[in-house]
Amino acid sequence: MEKNTLRAIYTIFVFIALAAFDNIILGLFPPLFSEIAKDLDVNIAKMGIVSAANILVTALSSVYWGYLSGKFKRKRLIIIGTLIWVVSVFLTSISKSYNQLLFYQVLTGVGLGCIASIGFSVLTDSIPYRMRGMVLSLWGMTQGFGGIAGSLMASLIATRASWRTPFIIVGFIGFFLIILYLFVKEPKRGEAEPELKEIMESGESYNYVIDAGQIKNILLKRSNLLLFLQALFLNISIGSLVWLPTFYIYKVEQQGYDMNTAIIASGYLNAIFQIGGMTSVYFGHLGDRMQKKTYKGRAFLTSVFVLLTMPLYICMFIVPMTGLALPKNQNAILILTKLVEEVILNPWILLIFVLSFFASAAQSANTPNWLALITDVNLPEHRGTAFSIANLSNSLGRTIGNLGVGLILGIVSNYTKEPTSYIITLSVLQLFLVPSALCYLYMAKRNVSDIKEVKMVLKNRVGNNEG
Repeated sequence: MEKNTLRAIYTIFVFIALAAFDNIILGLFPPLFSEIAKDLDVNIAKMGIVSAANILVTALSSVYWGYLSGKFKRKRLIIIGTLIWVVSVFLTSISKSYNQLLFYQVLTGVGLGCIASIGFSVLTDSIPYRMRGMVLSLWGMTQGFGGIAGSLMASLIATRASWRTPFIIVGFIGFFLIILYLFVKEPKRGEAEPELKEIMESGESYNYVIDAGQIKNILLKRSNLLLFLQALFLNISIGSLVWLPTFYIYKVEQQGYDMNTAIIASGYLNAIFQIGGMTSVYFGHLGDRMQKKTYKGRAFLTSVFVLLTMPLYICMFIVPMTGLALPKNQNAILILTKLVEEVILNPWILLIFVLSFFASAAQSANTPNWLALITDVNLPEHRGTAFSIANLSNSLGRTIGNLGVGLILGIVSNYTKEPTSYIITLSVLQLFLVPSALCYLYMAKRNVSDIKEVKMVLKNRVGNNEG
């Protein structure tokens, strides 16, 4: 294997691993809400504000990071951004008050904003066009597993130590990532585009960079607008799922178990019930195949699976955990072993697992194909900015979904108790998947002209270079 190919694979590996950390940090919070609130002597509802602020600031800062990625060396930017979030995560672990916690998490969001926008920009220039959907699915899937890893870390470590310990561990790992960046090969802008292959092989460069005046055109491009709207609606539903570990805690407690056992079990259940997300790679590959047949393919494919996600999740919420049998000694290994056994032998738990598998699998079709579409309809120098604006829509949706749970739950709780109040609240927020699917259907036709326009511009630029 050529040296350049090995360096490209290493670069892709590092940025896929990096993608997990945005969601590991987000995943740490929900299982620790009650512990942090107790330690800092604040109402647990304020923890939702901290989580929402982190998500929102991450999204807002990613727009600026994305703009910078179209003008400057991306490797240097990603090192600076990583240093910011690593230091602020360590500071989070020593927070002595709610205001300190909120400030350090806002600062963490500033650093995390570079991960999504710059990481996406580097990856799209590193991945061969024919494999775009499949490799981006790995990037998206890693983010999903990052959230699971964060939730598990919080559930397992915090029951044995302080809530501060998981943040310290993540900070140390972040420092290790900075060392890995030093050996990353930054790809040339536009390197993966088939239309630019000849000039890249001849040693020439693609010298186009973004100008501030072009941002308006990026915002108003029809495909982009629909992708932004689709992301907003989808992530209102996904943002509400941040509360699933808390929902599982109530379900386990309903079966007669203490809080610590419920916290440990909820972390495992959150991981087990998202296994379907591993199918993201297949849906990315399927999207690649559909896109070869027609430029409408990805959008049509994804709309179907986004729509299917809604009834599957609602059914999963409704099914009770009847007959759940767990050890009461708070032994994490024994609880995991027993939960796996329950999935096989307890028909109620098995049914929840089957529904969750297909729900998370259907949901996973969105990420790789959405990322590939953002790439396909934008020029190389515009992708970091386009993605960061789209990521802002993602994060606004997650923020609305996160806060929406608290708002709707407060109303519903006046009429019913947990976990029924959670079932109703989470089910209502899944309804936003309908307009999300419709956005894909509307954008399918527009994708054709926008993708052709990008390819034509690149071919014209190659022709001008040769002239």
